[in-house]
Amino acid sequence: MSELLVFDVLVVGAGPAALAIAAELAEQGLAVVVLAASDCRDPWPNTYGIWGDEVDALGLGHLLEHRWSDTLSYFGAGSSDPADPANSPTAHGRDYGLFDKNRLQQFWLERCEAAGVQWLRGQALELAVEEGRSRVRTAPASDGEAGGAAPAVIEARLVVDASGHKAVFVRRPDQGPVAGQAAYGVLGRFTAPPVEPGQFVLMDYRSDHLSDAERQEPPTFLYAMDLGGGRFFVEETSLALAPPVPYAALQQRLERRLAHRGVAITQVEHDEFCLFPMNLPLPDLEQPVLGFGGAAAMVHPASGYMVGALLRRAPAVAAAVAARLRAEPAATSAELAAAGWQALWPPELRRKQALYQFGLEKLMRFSEPQLRSHFASFFSLPSVQWYGFLTNTLSLGELLAAMLALFATAPWSVRWGLMGMRGRELQLGLRMLDP
Repeated sequence: MSELLVFDVLVVGAGPAALAIAAELAEQGLAVVVLAASDCRDPWPNTYGIWGDEVDALGLGHLLEHRWSDTLSYFGAGSSDPADPANSPTAHGRDYGLFDKNRLQQFWLERCEAAGVQWLRGQALELAVEEGRSRVRTAPASDGEAGGAAPAVIEARLVVDASGHKAVFVRRPDQGPVAGQAAYGVLGRFTAPPVEPGQFVLMDYRSDHLSDAERQEPPTFLYAMDLGGGRFFVEETSLALAPPVPYAALQQRLERRLAHRGVAITQVEHDEFCLFPMNLPLPDLEQPVLGFGGAAAMVHPASGYMVGALLRRAPAVAAAVAARLRAEPAATSAELAAAGWQALWPPELRRKQALYQFGLEKLMRFSEPQLRSHFASFFSLPSVQWYGFLTNTLSLGELLAAMLALFATAPWSVRWGLMGMRGRELQLGLRMLDP
């Protein structure tokens, strides 16, 4: 193999973001190579959820492994009496789905291979942009496998960093502590059903299993689902915190929550440990490398979801890069990256991102009762508003209208929390005007 390979686009990464953007770029007729330290066919460790309407709009409902119509949340304090109104659920009235992650991965792999994407194993070390081209120096994959080994240097018209939130090459400003959503989950079997048959629980904020002192600690909620055949997935989750809630604390809370309702784990098929940033600053949009996925701060600051955004936004980004290259065959890496950044983060989306981060900053300061009241009010909004808020499919004007409606209907305990300006909230609010 030659010591220098040249491509239109080099994509760094092996996860959903990398495969999504590689497939779209290759289908635009570009010569694409994916560089990853691991095999892009290795199974993904985490689960990926999505609202049914969101995946249906993309025509990809067949990629779901499970789908629930009985979707609900609990925002009361809870008590030992099942008839207590504090135990009453909030019904969401929308389907929720869980991707078959192997099928989702195969969906992108097949598209990549049909479009001619090449695969290289190795670690991306250094990026140099010279004379309008990008050169990436590599090292062998840590597992020592030789198959598809990357050469010492790869040259490309453009590098797309899709290596996750701890990006290899993408630069971003330091704007203070980054809040992480942490979760500990168990896929397995239990002595009794942790949720009702055929049910999906988005958020269970009931805290009657905790002492008064523990309720003063950062709130956590249960995310749970019936997978059929006596199997369930349960996950204790912290909305966002800096520093994040430790896994040990989440595991202890999950076990206590289950025990309080007379449920114990009898078989663990899989432990899930999730930690990802919710409020990463947007990257420097003038750098000569393009980011995508977590590297480009595409995690939704309000919901923590990203797969729907990958599926919706990858085509426009790839089309923008390809159009610039077709219009200007001599376009530099910086010019191609600029075209991609403009498509990925146009002004309206940057303003919406600032608004979401402003809201998250507020919620991270809320007490447990305030959070429960906030979410009860939020899911009382018209379904089109809360759904569009969580999927980032509302226009900026619609998003502002939804937030004003929430403020108007929320109890005063929530309103006072929303009105107070502390920490960097004012700075985040001003960024909505000048993103």
